[in-house]
Amino acid sequence: MADVTRKIGLSLGADICWPIAYTEIMRKLDLAIPHEGDTVRFDVERLSIEPFDLEDHVPHDVVIDRLTHWFNPRREWIKKAILLDDVYVFNNPWSVQSMEKLTSYCAMIRLGLPIPKTWLIPPKEYENWEPDLHRTLEQYARYFDLASIGEKVGYPHFMKPYDGGGWRAVSKVDDEEQLKEAYEESGTAVMHLQEAVLPFDRFVRCIGLGPQTRTVLYDIEAPLHDRYTLARGFATEEEEALIRDQTLLINAFFAWDFNSCELIHRDGTWYPIDFANPCPDSQVTSLHYHFPWLILANIRWSVYAATMKRQQKPMGWQRYFGAVEEGMTLRERLDALMPIVHERFETERFEEFCSTNLGHLEEVACTWFATDAARDAIRQKVVALFPENEVDAFTDLFADRIRQWIETEGSGA
Repeated sequence: MADVTRKIGLSLGADICWPIAYTEIMRKLDLAIPHEGDTVRFDVERLSIEPFDLEDHVPHDVVIDRLTHWFNPRREWIKKAILLDDVYVFNNPWSVQSMEKLTSYCAMIRLGLPIPKTWLIPPKEYENWEPDLHRTLEQYARYFDLASIGEKVGYPHFMKPYDGGGWRAVSKVDDEEQLKEAYEESGTAVMHLQEAVLPFDRFVRCIGLGPQTRTVLYDIEAPLHDRYTLARGFATEEEEALIRDQTLLINAFFAWDFNSCELIHRDGTWYPIDFANPCPDSQVTSLHYHFPWLILANIRWSVYAATMKRQQKPMGWQRYFGAVEEGMTLRERLDALMPIVHERFETERFEEFCSTNLGHLEEVACTWFATDAARDAIRQKVVALFPENEVDAFTDLFADRIRQWIETEGSGA
């Protein structure tokens, strides 16, 4: 039996607190997992940004990436690492680069999810009036009646970028006058008009990491640090299953290991409204009480993927499309699709792996989250975001919420 080391790389941007928590808990776990006659150990390192030779091999088995969606040099390095060395990365960089909101809506419409009525409209302006663009628009662009489209979508609705994220450039439109005003201000952005699911009684975010999910009641009116609420019991078991399965379906379909889905409930239906978020918020200043769950889920999935030498798989969309039929209810569609989803995520094998090899993870994590080192990690993130006179108060707030998690859900429960 040989000792082998799996290398896990952290591809980071402005991240502060979660890499500290992840690395420190992994160090304290000191894993030695028996696998196929070997003992597998783990080494975690932060990846640097520098020029690279396309022919250079990389030593990593798994990369947890936080940069692909906006930093091109890292995205291209990751593509090379996958193609040259079979590195497993979450998330799939080609999918992150190409699957914007419009693609995700269209795919889920075909699979029968209740996506609100959505139109795409051309940009109001163009940055460069090059000869080819001018000729193209002159020959093929058609005048359109914006007010008529607004009526077809219905009021109120939201105007938002077809590829947007983080509530960027989102406008609530209540009537034709506001629609015209919002369009005039939209500049060069390609926009969606999407039916508003209003009034609603519940708004949730479901975070998916591999086959693991966590559903949180989300308060869009609250300050950023309070939007992920501490509420419990806000969904029935049947509703929780519906939310979970829609999230896992979306993530498996687009090859996103880590993604969050927003769903709104009205009149007995859960509407997915925003679910192309393959780099979800991972900071303690947003997640607070839910932060430990994210760290543990990240450790489980990355350790499993590294141990098993998991590789990127083709997306295989036709399997999903072929599994559903006209006339099926949403629940029937999900029941037909979930075997494909669980096969992709190797759910049963993953759960057995965690039970066998990571049974002590929660205890180790809870012990670390109660240390001064954990509090310092929280404080570092707070210092980066809050005014100096609020640092102590918010550090106390987030530390207290993590203590609540230890007492209610962790090993202290």
